[in-house]
Amino acid sequence: MDHEKNHLFYQSRQRRPRLKRSEGIYIWDVDGKRYLDGSSGAMVCNIGHSNPAVLEAMRRQMEISTFGYRLHFETEPGELLAAKMAALAPEGLERVFFVSGGSEAVESAIKLARQYKLARGEAQRWKVVSRYPAYHGCTLGALALTGYAPMTAPFDPMMRTMPKIPAPRAYLDGLDADDPATGHHYADMLEERILAEGPETVLAFIVEPVGGASTGCLVPPVGYMARIREICDRYGVVLIHDEVISGGGRTGTFFAGDHWNAPPDIVVISKGFGAGYMPLGAIIAHDDVVETVLDDGGFIHGFTYAGNPLACAAGIAVLEEIERQGMMENSVVQGTRLRARLETLMQLYPIIGDVRGMGLLQAFELVSDRTTMEPLPKELNATDRLVETAYENGLIIYSRRSRGYSGDHFLVAPPMITTEKQVDEIIDKLTLSLDQFSAAAGLE
Repeated sequence: MDHEKNHLFYQSRQRRPRLKRSEGIYIWDVDGKRYLDGSSGAMVCNIGHSNPAVLEAMRRQMEISTFGYRLHFETEPGELLAAKMAALAPEGLERVFFVSGGSEAVESAIKLARQYKLARGEAQRWKVVSRYPAYHGCTLGALALTGYAPMTAPFDPMMRTMPKIPAPRAYLDGLDADDPATGHHYADMLEERILAEGPETVLAFIVEPVGGASTGCLVPPVGYMARIREICDRYGVVLIHDEVISGGGRTGTFFAGDHWNAPPDIVVISKGFGAGYMPLGAIIAHDDVVETVLDDGGFIHGFTYAGNPLACAAGIAVLEEIERQGMMENSVVQGTRLRARLETLMQLYPIIGDVRGMGLLQAFELVSDRTTMEPLPKELNATDRLVETAYENGLIIYSRRSRGYSGDHFLVAPPMITTEKQVDEIIDKLTLSLDQFSAAAGLE
């Protein structure tokens, strides 16, 4: 498509068709071509596009007020949404702080953890351990926690990089993810790192309960999450769950961490929380953490749009639609079907080395050798080429390098309203795209 020169720029010079409208799990461009949103944007549009109930809730709030600064007024949507989030969160996590996105949420969580330890007289604690690979946001604080060299390397001189431990990628290490010994093996790396850093200096550990873009929907091995909780308790380390992608219901529970009964001290959420209707995110923290900080003079942090009433009204409506339509239950049903269909593709295409995920948060990884898990040659640029091929076929999927500058995995995470017929449509378009990519890359 020809484009007139524009003044808007983003990550590259790549241009895309102009969006005309979106509805359900589909998006149309101005030329009438229809795209199936197989990744919910960037794992954002959990309840689908243009939901009438959410749009109506936003219209009603716009008639009342579109902005109320948190230092000047409390708002009904903000208070109601915070109460709903406290009810959904693990027991003990009852205090909510609103933000506008995932990076803001992560920044808020680590700053709250730091101020909590300062208030307790533990000023020497400042190190936040994270995993490699991991992605926690693009602001400098969140980027310091991110384990992904292509994104972090240019900014290394500008930030204090934090300690990392390996993500529990049992499928690459030839270990049995269903064996608790495997989960303990990876979790114990956290204890080793805490001891190496000096336990008195370690502030927090941040982890995605189910991986997002960085690890391609990685599900932790059996025993991992509980052991992590034990280790954090042993050394007085704040446990933060990054649920920016995994939260919001698509794994079958509202927070993916709920699958393991090993609750964090702070949880962060965004993306599917506002579901693309308004920029919205939050941290939900344990009451003791917040009260300790407030007793010590207050939380030295904040954003202009924190608790924006229009965003909160949208968030309330999103939660109500998830419940009303049984979307979490549907995510389990259709996610099981999607997983089975992806595993069938794995039998048909030797280049698919792994399929993983939970509910409607699934991914597959391409390899050149399934036995050794050697990635495809990076010169093939499969990460971009398969995405572009699928896009031409009217299917949107999400990709990321799985091993820094090499490796290729692809997320398939359609909205939680996806039907059985639409799962089949995703697989049909993905099959066509894999055929075309394999032929063009000489991989047949």
